[in-house]
Amino acid sequence: MVEPLKELQSLDDQLSQRFIALDPAGYFLIRVDRETLELVVEHFANDVDASGRATDPETGEVLECRGSAPRAAAAVYRSRTAKQMGIQLTEGEGPHPLSCLDHALYLGRELQRAEQAMLSGVDYVQD
Repeated sequence: MVEPLKELQSLDDQLSQRFIALDPAGYFLIRVDRETLELVVEHFANDVDASGRATDPETGEVLECRGSAPRAAAAVYRSRTAKQMGIQLTEGEGPHPLSCLDHALYLGRELQRAEQAMLSGVDYVQD
C-alpha cells in the first residue's frame, strides 16, 4: 500500500512544478478564521505583463512574491464551507474575480483543504 501512495505523491509533486499562466483577474489568499469558523478569501487585483509577470494595476510595477509591502485586498469573501465560497466566487451576477478554469480548479482544491483543516483543527497553509 505504501508504494502507490509514494507514486501518487511523486505525480502530485511533478504536476506542481508545471508552468501555470497567471489569471489576469488577480490572485487569492486563503485563510481560516478559527474564531468564527469561516474560510476567508482575499482577492487581489493584478495585471499580467508581456513576460507573464503579475503587475500592480495602478503602478504597473512587478509584484514580488516575498518581501514586498502588503497590498489592500480588492475584495474579501467569507463562508462556512468550500462549496459556499465556490458559489460566491463563480455564480450569480458578475463580475467574478477569476477568469481561468485552471485557477478555479486550484481554488476549489485549496478551499477543500482549508475546510478540512478548519474542521479537524489543524493548521492550514495555502499551497
